[in-house]
Amino acid sequence: MGSETEHLSDALVRVAEHRDRSAFATLFSYFAPKIKRFGIKQYNNEASAMELVQDTMTSVWRKAHLYHPSKGAATTWVYTVMRNASFDALRKMRSNKEDTLSEDIWPLVQNHEEEQEVFGDHLQSQLLQQHIDKLPIAQQEVVKGVYFQEMSQEQLAKQLGVPVGTVKSRLRLALSKLRNHLGAEHD
Repeated sequence: MGSETEHLSDALVRVAEHRDRSAFATLFSYFAPKIKRFGIKQYNNEASAMELVQDTMTSVWRKAHLYHPSKGAATTWVYTVMRNASFDALRKMRSNKEDTLSEDIWPLVQNHEEEQEVFGDHLQSQLLQQHIDKLPIAQQEVVKGVYFQEMSQEQLAKQLGVPVGTVKSRLRLALSKLRNHLGAEHD
C-alpha cells in the first residue's frame, strides 16, 4: 500500500511542478471511479456524479501546487478537494433554487438546460440544511461561514475570536457528523 500512496503522491507532485499530463492521467484513472461512486451516493444522479468528477479533477489540476507530501497523503488531499467541490455543487443547487423564483425563469431554463439536470434535485440542499441546523451552534457557525459565506478559516477565526485550530477542529467534527447523517440516509 505504501508504494501506491507514494506513486499517487509523486504523480501529484509532477502535476504541480511540471504540469505532467501522464501523471494527471494516473491520478484521474485512480480517483475518477471513486469520486463517481461518491457522487452517485451523494446525489443519486449519474450526471451530477460525473460533474463532481470533472469539478474535482479540474481543481486537482489547477491547485496541485497547494499539495505538500509532508502534510499528508495524496488521497487525503484529493478527497478534501472532492468534498469542497461537493459542497460547491450543493451551494449551486441552493442558489439555482433561488434563481428559478425570478420572473426571468424562461431564458434561464433555455440557457441552462444541462445545469438544470445537474442541479435539479433541491431536496439534497434542503436535507443538508436540515442536518446543518441540527449541529451544535459552534459547528453550525463554522460550516456556514466556510461553505455558505465562503470565508477562509483564518477570516472565520478572527470573526469568531477563536484560534484557527479551533475552527479546523469544529469544521472537521461537523463534516464528520454531516457525512454520517447523509451517508446513513443514502444507504
